[in-house]
Amino acid sequence: LKYCDFCPVGVIKPPKKHLDDKSSCVTVYCKKRRDSVTIISSALENLTSIILFLLYHTAEPVDESSVKKMILTFEKRSYKNQELRIKFPDNPEKFMESELDLNDIIQEMHVIATMPDLYHLLVELNAVHSLLGLLTVVDLLQELTDIDTLHESEEGAEVLIDALLEGQVVALLVQNIERLDEQVKEEADGIYNTLAIIENMAEFRPGLCTEAAQQGLMQWLLKRIKAKMPFDANKLYCSEILAILLQNNDSTRELLGEMDGIDVLLQQLSVFKRHNPSMAEEQEMMENLFDALCSCLMLPSNRDRFLRGEGLQLMNLMLREKKMSRTSALKVLDHGMIGPEGADNCHKFVDILGLRTIFPVFMRTPKKMKKTGASEKEHEEHVCSIIASMLRNLKSQQRSRLLSKFTENDCEKVDRLMELYFKYLEAVQQADKRIEGEKHEMVRRGEILDDSMEDEFYLRRLDAGLFVLQLICYIMVEISNSGISQLQQRVHQILNLRGGSVKLVRHIMREYAESIGDGKSDEFKEAERKRIMDLVDSF
Repeated sequence: LKYCDFCPVGVIKPPKKHLDDKSSCVTVYCKKRRDSVTIISSALENLTSIILFLLYHTAEPVDESSVKKMILTFEKRSYKNQELRIKFPDNPEKFMESELDLNDIIQEMHVIATMPDLYHLLVELNAVHSLLGLLTVVDLLQELTDIDTLHESEEGAEVLIDALLEGQVVALLVQNIERLDEQVKEEADGIYNTLAIIENMAEFRPGLCTEAAQQGLMQWLLKRIKAKMPFDANKLYCSEILAILLQNNDSTRELLGEMDGIDVLLQQLSVFKRHNPSMAEEQEMMENLFDALCSCLMLPSNRDRFLRGEGLQLMNLMLREKKMSRTSALKVLDHGMIGPEGADNCHKFVDILGLRTIFPVFMRTPKKMKKTGASEKEHEEHVCSIIASMLRNLKSQQRSRLLSKFTENDCEKVDRLMELYFKYLEAVQQADKRIEGEKHEMVRRGEILDDSMEDEFYLRRLDAGLFVLQLICYIMVEISNSGISQLQQRVHQILNLRGGSVKLVRHIMREYAESIGDGKSDEFKEAERKRIMDLVDSF
């Protein structure tokens, strides 16, 4: 039987005669009406007529009564099928007809996905529990949890999601996909649709990510990602779901770390140190894995796992090889070295001769970044952040090696730093000018500038390059207070030549000091602000 995608109740038997001739005669059967209609036309007209026939002549109105009837029919057929399977486990012919009948009603139930306000009936009639026991409902669940459909009726969606979670939906779905053979197309499609269900639910209710990860999903995703199989849509989808699970979630980050997930990510990314992705989809997977790794590094305990797994060495190699992975490798290094928790990684980076790699990238922003989708600002932000982190965290010999880099070749790196300073200063000043104009216009119209508007304006300033400017100023005051007079003189010399102002640098740094330490303890914030202000006062 070939099921019609357009008819909620009909089943079309294949034409008795293939459409070899454009004017072939086709007989259409609708199981619901037991009618036959003869349509004579071209192949395209045949298809159109079939769709119109099914839409206008066989579809019944969908209301509460018809949905209840549908659910009760499903329950009866599901029970009968289970009964026959238990009675005749070794004789499929005995339960084949009940299998087809069950499949028919499941196909009919797809129409419920168009009526999210009736989802409560699935829960009230205990259909969710029965649905979770069947692999064949994966398609149906995928439609029911489609994110656009869920948002059509928030109340109905909440009821359905609650019932699915109460029924341990993720654990059951993981059990199902563990039994599937991806060499069979239908079973591979079942895995893809299962991942779609999880994505839809996670997008509608982000809080379920922790529970989903703990119910076996994280373990299965890591296993599937590292499986030695050709790249396909399922591997891409697994990388996407993994990145979603790790977003803003320390519990899932810790779980991945405990499962040696950092090593899995590094192993999968190592393929791209000398080779670019072969297609756009593979590039998307690579970026998803990099995003997952960056999320993991937000957790301090994973920084140590990254260090022990030789993640720094891999990222350093990627920077040297100049492949598409280079920009993402910079982002990973930034996440791994930032803050006091990144001190060990900063010292190790210097030990593996990372300074020889990072400063050429600092001196010249690559022009060919369109393929990676990265902007010039992102690239320069990550490089400046890495250097700022090293200046903050390095001690003794490693710090001396870093500072000596700024004195090489007649202080060329200081010249580059000041070039970036004036570049981003101009960009931020232009943004400030536009924002002041908008504020003046709002006051003229009698509108109130509340906190939300001020936050929006601040985000626009950051987007224009304020954060990069703050990082550059931090590097300026650090090297000026390093005790190397050559560096201090060069910074002030260029400021004077280009009409710069020490007062303006101090103002930028004070603003930076006020904004640091999100998520940190009050003690850390206060100590860090004092340290920065001491540097500023000595500048």
